Amino acid sequence: MVNSAGFGFELLQGGPEGPRRGLLHTPHGTVQTPCFAPVGTQATVKALTPRQLEEAGASLLLCNAFHLAARPGPELIKKAGGLHAFMGWKGPILTDSGGYQVFSLEGMRKTDDEGVTFRHPADGRLLRLDPVSVLRIQRDLGSDIAMVLDECPPAGAPAEIRERAHKRTLSWAAKALEAHLAWGGAERGQALFAICQGGTDPDLRREAARELSSMPFDGYALGGLSVGEPLEARLEILEAAIPLLPAGKVRYLMGVGTPLDFVEAVARGVDIFDCVTPTRNARNGQAFTSGGLVKIRNAEHAGSFLPLDPECDCYTCRNFTRAYLRHLDKCREILFPVLMSLHNVRFFLSLMERARDSIREGAFQDLRREIVKTWGES
Repeated sequence: MVNSAGFGFELLQGGPEGPRRGLLHTPHGTVQTPCFAPVGTQATVKALTPRQLEEAGASLLLCNAFHLAARPGPELIKKAGGLHAFMGWKGPILTDSGGYQVFSLEGMRKTDDEGVTFRHPADGRLLRLDPVSVLRIQRDLGSDIAMVLDECPPAGAPAEIRERAHKRTLSWAAKALEAHLAWGGAERGQALFAICQGGTDPDLRREAARELSSMPFDGYALGGLSVGEPLEARLEILEAAIPLLPAGKVRYLMGVGTPLDFVEAVARGVDIFDCVTPTRNARNGQAFTSGGLVKIRNAEHAGSFLPLDPECDCYTCRNFTRAYLRHLDKCREILFPVLMSLHNVRFFLSLMERARDSIREGAFQDLRREIVKTWGES
């Protein structure tokens, strides 16, 4: 069901569990799921222009409300006409709330039951976030999808830390939802997604899924699953929580990860992914290909006139060789991260296209076996 503002999720194929295909409708366009959202933390996907992202097949981008709240500030972005106008991206945007920074900036923040006080790494300024202020920031940014504030415990955290983070996240979600509905809900053009936390405790994850499913959020996410836990633990959490989330709402796995992560999560019913992996690995000279990971800095590529991936249709693979890319890296040319990022982002987006096609054709398990074979030892 699509509301008057243009938001809604349409499940085309599949159900509560297993691979599924759908359409996520937003005021700035429709996203086919399962999908991958390139990460543009500071209102930019590193090294790539919006046109390049669009040509690569991106339909949804992720930006970070925590970082944008510090600089340039939501007031300036609102004055510019919102995040879409500010960064020149016409498609849908999802904004993360800053929950990951609760995890990653340990030592630079203080968390209590009402919210989080950060000392921002950019300028040392104090920044206070609570469930409503985070939502207000995202309202000013004008993203299509806003995320609730959550607390992400580290992998291996003691039981009491996991439970505290779980309870705080539920409490903050309820407060955010109350404000969201008071402001008009998704009818005002911005959806609100809840986040299941609970670390690697399947019982806490099940409880979170049940509690949040009883609240009328527009979508549901699983956070805290790319913080050092093994793949087996991650899959156990997905199997515990995903079947308890509403089948008719979109499911989003935050911050994960690799081709193997994607197919295993799609196999369990996940619709949306985001991760910095393609652009971060690109800057470090690593390319994702149909044959596995290519480390372009290795000497074996110095005289290779092959493309990064003969099966890839990206601009980089259609026009440049491994030898040329390695030369750019050796010379520290700015073009190197651009071309590598173009390829990696296209590879991730292409994998999602293949996942959608295989689900439509009833051949997803064939794709899954191929990816497991190529990436299972990575």
